[in-house]
Amino acid sequence: MLRVTLRGRGVPTVVLGSGEALMFGRAPDVALPEEDVDAQLRTTALALPRAAAHVSRVVGELAVGEEVARLRWHGSTGAQLSSLFDAPGGARRVALSTGMAALLDEGENHLLLLRGREDAKGFTDLVLVLDITEVREGDGAATDVPYVPEGDPDGAPTADAPHLERWSREWYVALALAEPWLTGADTYPRPPSNREIYERVLAWRGHAWNLERAQRVDDAIRSIARLAFGPADDPFTVTQGRVQNVRFAVGRRAAETALVTTDDLGAVIDAQARGAGLNPGAAPTA
Repeated sequence: MLRVTLRGRGVPTVVLGSGEALMFGRAPDVALPEEDVDAQLRTTALALPRAAAHVSRVVGELAVGEEVARLRWHGSTGAQLSSLFDAPGGARRVALSTGMAALLDEGENHLLLLRGREDAKGFTDLVLVLDITEVREGDGAATDVPYVPEGDPDGAPTADAPHLERWSREWYVALALAEPWLTGADTYPRPPSNREIYERVLAWRGHAWNLERAQRVDDAIRSIARLAFGPADDPFTVTQGRVQNVRFAVGRRAAETALVTTDDLGAVIDAQARGAGLNPGAAPTA
């Protein structure tokens, strides 16, 4: 049998045993089974405290079996799963997307919801720990029922996550900065320089605003960092390392949080091919 403990800073601890399930998110009550009474009794809904408005009402579903615990991701909220297991290399880190499922390893599994918590300063990441323990018959599961706050069965629709305006100057800079991660070339030895970003935007668009001035590129990257990390975790204000390392982190984070996506990159390349860089919505020319 398995015992699964979910905990996190400011999050009520929930303990599950084999045969039980947990739905969690901003307002997970909407996903509780209505017809199957037995399923209702086996399923717990956990509304994550201070969840940001763009966090999905149901982000994850945890099902505990006799020998395995399975996490199925339902949300559009960006998230990462990391854990340790007995294998060469030792650790894994997986970016979760809607519809993905993962078997959790014995021990601690860390689930990171990118920009998942809202506070007075803005958005910050929310870390949940899923601790998987095997228990022998007779040891019993947890006898104390943990406190779980009442959810909202009529939770408000999920809001749009903070994003960059498409076709804006900052959006183009983010696309150039994150391109190595969007194309799978994340072994790129360094983030692109200000000059390289300017030349990339110029090639895509045919005009690059005032990005030939290095300070304007720096200003755009700082705006992207505040949006990607939130004010509390902005690496330009909380990191003392080299600026190059910060820019590397901003590029990767822009891709992880979908501030720019592979679809965006494809749209820019398509617009460039049609000669519509300055007017991306223009119809193809004959």
